Amino acid sequence: MKKIWVNKTDSFKDAERFDRDYYFNMSTSARLEIMQLLREEYFKLKKGYIDESGKRLRRVIRIIQ
Repeated sequence: MKKIWVNKTDSFKDAERFDRDYYFNMSTSARLEIMQLLREEYFKLKKGYIDESGKRLRRVIRIIQ
């Protein structure tokens, strides 16, 4: 069973500070895992499925003249 905890703040500024500190104190690999999980959930919602190309980070190059 997963434990769920809540942080109650008095303002949005305090909530943003808490979120920033929380993610800043995580390891880089943990942040990437969370990002990948969110990407997969997004693709499931938008496309209904995930193919192999959805499991990797996309690289976008835009040439601006």
